[in-house]
Amino acid sequence: MGCPAPAQHPVSFAWQSQATTDAEQLARWLSRDPQANFITATGRAHDVLDVPAEAGRLALERLDKLGVAGPVAAVGEDRYLFFTATRGTPADEDEWWTSALDSTPDTMSEHPGLRWHCRGSYTLLPPASLPDGSEVRWLRGPEQSLPDPLRVLDVLTDACTEVGAVAEEQWLIG
Repeated sequence: MGCPAPAQHPVSFAWQSQATTDAEQLARWLSRDPQANFITATGRAHDVLDVPAEAGRLALERLDKLGVAGPVAAVGEDRYLFFTATRGTPADEDEWWTSALDSTPDTMSEHPGLRWHCRGSYTLLPPASLPDGSEVRWLRGPEQSLPDPLRVLDVLTDACTEVGAVAEEQWLIG
């Protein structure tokens, strides 16, 4: 009730300590709540770069041309999730930042651009169903190798900038 992102976050506040890949535990959770979506903790084995779908489509084309593969998921028609290798433990700790994306911003409309889910955050894991009837689905499956996050980030920031510039231009003309 009143949740800004229903079906898109952990049900427990202790999710970081409860996160597991243990098949028996996952089966117990699934038997208790068969309709539940699963999340993946980021910043451990992988990070996720999360962008508006229009920028994601543009970036995916460019990454294909560059020969950069990697798992990519679509969150309905609104967002793309680019799974990358993690920067969770860089050699220089000054390069590390925590991710507060599990608590702020409360809605995507508050921050519609690129979001980097790293240590301390999570994302939905396909397949997942959302209350509005949309789904989280793989565009490129998890069997893909995880690409370097900075290489993907470079392409995504350019795509987000271009999509934002076009939207601003259309707003000024319209």
